[in-house]
Amino acid sequence: MEQKTSVKILSAKQITIQNPLCEEWMENPLEYSEDYVRAVDPDFKQFISAGDARRMGKLLKRALATSLSALQEGGIENPDAIITGTGFGSIENTELFLDALVREGEQLLKPTQFMQSTHNTASSLIGIHTHCHGYNSTYSQKGFSFDSALYDAWMQFCVGRIKSALVGSHDEMSPVFSGFVRKAGHVREGEICSEAAISVLLAENGDNAYCTLEGVKLFDTPSEETLRKVLADMTAGSIDAVMTGMSGNRDNDLWYGFLNAMLPGVPQLKYKPVFGVNFSSSATGFYSAACCIREGRIPAILTTDGKPLECRKGILAVNVVEGRHYSFSLLKPCGK
Repeated sequence: MEQKTSVKILSAKQITIQNPLCEEWMENPLEYSEDYVRAVDPDFKQFISAGDARRMGKLLKRALATSLSALQEGGIENPDAIITGTGFGSIENTELFLDALVREGEQLLKPTQFMQSTHNTASSLIGIHTHCHGYNSTYSQKGFSFDSALYDAWMQFCVGRIKSALVGSHDEMSPVFSGFVRKAGHVREGEICSEAAISVLLAENGDNAYCTLEGVKLFDTPSEETLRKVLADMTAGSIDAVMTGMSGNRDNDLWYGFLNAMLPGVPQLKYKPVFGVNFSSSATGFYSAACCIREGRIPAILTTDGKPLECRKGILAVNVVEGRHYSFSLLKPCGK
């Protein structure tokens, strides 16, 4: 049974369409007019040897870079758990394997491309590099993958099974696959189809933490009464803003309409115009909220009216997927 608890967010790192492994986007965000943008990669040599890098696809290199960077900043070498979310795993390796299968039949196929295309490869790779032999799990539920991974970590903390966890979400988007997700309606008109790799280090204790995670709630097709109750419970101590998945597309933004009625007067933030849309989008929203609380301010690029805000009380991160799946994560400044 879930117990009342709070968990510190020691560090959070990103590789997205913004400058990687830093928070420059808060002051000088990169702006795009294209409808498909690949992530801005860092110099992987500081994290991965040249020999290992040649055998890894982009998703694995990004997952390892953000994870090792988060662990270094957070001061934990071996987390008790590694929990990862991904919508579709390594798409590029999947495409390479299928292309070879079409060209050559079932003869002389490269096993590496198949092995690295599986969804749990990133979590396993991180475990190997960090020598972490504890709890290791992967969630693959499209745009709800990170939320499920975060909830798993939260429950592990609540029952006392772990004292630290590296939670991440990693997705890449090839040119071919980006066309497929648009046709399927996962990315809509006016939205930037993008990539993201996010790693967040959680622990019971730690100095210089970004903020605290006070609660995580997940629901499937909740009633209006349930939504009203969970919002009342999670915002009882007052918050500065709600981090939403609004993207500027009307069909997507309608899913967040309930916030206007249930949290009147609370500013709503939107991160998707900054980081784009992919199956790890909710992880970028969570990361953005943690950065805002650490800095004590919300940059104008995230607000709906283009004006910066102070951030002293906390942020509720809300994700709605396909109008059915709802997640709520409450982040607050340390000591509040």
